[in-house]
Amino acid sequence: MKDAQGRQVTGRVRWRKFAVLSIPGFAATAALAVALAQGALAASFAVSGQEFKVGASSLEGEGFAQYGGVDKNARGKLLPVAVTAIKSAKIHDLCQSVVTTLPLIGDITLELTAGKGDKPVEATDLFLDATQMSGDATFENIEIGRDASTLNKGPASAQGLQDAFGQQAKSIKVAGLHQTAWATNAGKFKLAGLDMKVGLGKRECF
Repeated sequence: MKDAQGRQVTGRVRWRKFAVLSIPGFAATAALAVALAQGALAASFAVSGQEFKVGASSLEGEGFAQYGGVDKNARGKLLPVAVTAIKSAKIHDLCQSVVTTLPLIGDITLELTAGKGDKPVEATDLFLDATQMSGDATFENIEIGRDASTLNKGPASAQGLQDAFGQQAKSIKVAGLHQTAWATNAGKFKLAGLDMKVGLGKRECF
């Protein structure tokens, strides 16, 4: 786009505010064109057109980082997310659900559970691209408002854009975790006691 004098005009997109884990003020502002040029897309794949829900009675993690990011679906639509990255995590009573609505059939729910009892789900280099996350959270040695490009306590690649909002901590504990997300990535994901069910109707984790 050019102005009246023929000079190139660059558009900017302002991030919406994320309320994540009950910590206020998680907001970042960035140009999406710059984000794309710098490889700042959060997920390493085109996400589906459906969000899914993840619940857990508790999550315990070492090496926590969080910053704003962008996912993209197969149609090229950009989706702002809050990226939560954890070096190593243990998740108790994991539940994941996604509901698909089909013509003539109606709602179909895919539900996955794991990590019950004394055998939690274990994950390394875990990345959660969320649009909503809540729970009772406790952090150890937290840094709030750090430049997202300088984060160094999470996984090696857990960094956002320069001058954008970021936060990190040595460890994180969340009780009663509820999350709505576009994508989850992990270097290793060990699902103890995996149980997957598909059925008619809407039966979400929360």
